[in-house]
Amino acid sequence: MFLWFAGFAFLIVAKVFVSPAIDYRLVILGALIPTVEMFTGGSWVLHSLTAPVALMVIVMLLFSGKRLQQRRWLGLPIGMFLYLLLDRAWTRTSLFWWPFTGIKIADSDTPNWESIPVLVLMEMLGLIAVIYSTKKYKLFGKEERSLFFTKGQIKRANMVRGE
Repeated sequence: MFLWFAGFAFLIVAKVFVSPAIDYRLVILGALIPTVEMFTGGSWVLHSLTAPVALMVIVMLLFSGKRLQQRRWLGLPIGMFLYLLLDRAWTRTSLFWWPFTGIKIADSDTPNWESIPVLVLMEMLGLIAVIYSTKKYKLFGKEERSLFFTKGQIKRANMVRGE
């Protein structure tokens, strides 16, 4: 279930922030980082609010006084926050608020990765988000594609407000 998170994280950040200076590659990476826990025995800290908040604090302290570096690297925790939104993590209290609700995570709060048809539908919707974003931000052009893959950015002229 990667396109669901990557496609919608990119699209949401592009629509909300309307900023060509964000490194959208880091937003996508941040949205995919928590999926690692699917392969390591279940959800834990990356599915809690603790991980993106801690990462945001680290980025802000590490790049204190370096505004452009902060803006670039904030894409990681922003992507992680969007993962929590897109995964509906807030509905699993002991997991989402870990460790503030206790160290042990209730079995009922571990995600059930939906049924196969729902997963397929979510991936298809994610693919549609990727295709829409590619067209909307003109990422199919050689110059635009190069800018995205080398710097993670979208051309300012393609970030039109009000659409």
